[in-house]
Amino acid sequence: MITRILTRNVMNSLRKAKVTALYGARRTGKTTILNMIAQELQGKKILKLQGEDLDTAQLLSSSRQEILANLVKGYDYLFVDEAQSIPRIGQNLKLLVDTQPEITVLVTGSASFDLRNQIGEPLTGRSTFFTLYPFSFAELETDYLQGIKLIPQLLVYGSYPQVLLAENEKMKRSLLDNIKNGYLLKDILVLENLKDSLFVMNLLRLVAYQIGNEVSFNELASQLGTSSKTVQRYLEILEKTFILFRINGFSRNLRKEISKSPRYYFWDNGIRNVVISNFKPIEQRDDTGMLWENYCVSERIKKQHYQNSFSDFYFWRTYDQQEIDLLEVTDDEISAFEFKWGNKTARIPAAFKKAYPNAKFETINRENFQMFLEV
Repeated sequence: MITRILTRNVMNSLRKAKVTALYGARRTGKTTILNMIAQELQGKKILKLQGEDLDTAQLLSSSRQEILANLVKGYDYLFVDEAQSIPRIGQNLKLLVDTQPEITVLVTGSASFDLRNQIGEPLTGRSTFFTLYPFSFAELETDYLQGIKLIPQLLVYGSYPQVLLAENEKMKRSLLDNIKNGYLLKDILVLENLKDSLFVMNLLRLVAYQIGNEVSFNELASQLGTSSKTVQRYLEILEKTFILFRINGFSRNLRKEISKSPRYYFWDNGIRNVVISNFKPIEQRDDTGMLWENYCVSERIKKQHYQNSFSDFYFWRTYDQQEIDLLEVTDDEISAFEFKWGNKTARIPAAFKKAYPNAKFETINRENFQMFLEV
């Protein structure tokens, strides 16, 4: 059993008359955390419900105080898994904790912004939010040599719990395919009643080949035969469902700095590779640099989120092609990182050094990445 960093944080956040929400893509382990917390609350009466069950959705979408009161009568805790499926869940949870102040509520969801808006606005000041990602490198608790040996597998197959723990590569590929088709696409299409799964996959494939480069909405629209607004809408949905995240360009001092077009990364390398149907070993690939950058960027953001560092993340590039893969800005202090799969050391761009003389700069490669990612 691999201990999740968030389990204790979620457990400690539980309070009477308050709602704790745990977000994350399907199959990242939200239900496992929910069940582990339930085990630790031995002696307490817990009502566990599944939000995708029609009877549950009907009861929890009711705005009748007596129905909600009868539902939780005699219980200390209400746990709702996949709560994003329940209409008006935020307003009804507010009604519930307003009228039943002894109840403590924990919900999970796989559509972040949608559920957060539903819960956050009605329960301002009485809700706490956590985001769960696929296993972070820090959660694997490897020693230095184990980490070196494991990283090629992580770059190809990613860190979804079931995939990481699968016995062989054939099982890993099958599980990733099931996650793509059975869970991720389902959430994408259900979120806004979309039907064109082929369009979604074509968009994801185009983005998968542009890791580390700025994305042009107009160019994507032209390739897909649609409008720029449609592309942006679908990319926002892919962010909501924890498949992609964006990083914007950093610009503060120089006119030559590029800041308008974002870069997109996958939260999990395995999902990126299943989208393009490429599971070749690292030594046989021509996109290893992309995989390394995607892994390091996503893992660093996971780490900082779990540590509540309140960091902001950017890339940096100028029109004359000077660039840095990742900037991390914390309390106005800038740390710059360049990612190299080999053991090479990158040089800090002259324009960046001149514009930001107090910034830290470091090359992250296979020799030092573990210090970069450990909690």
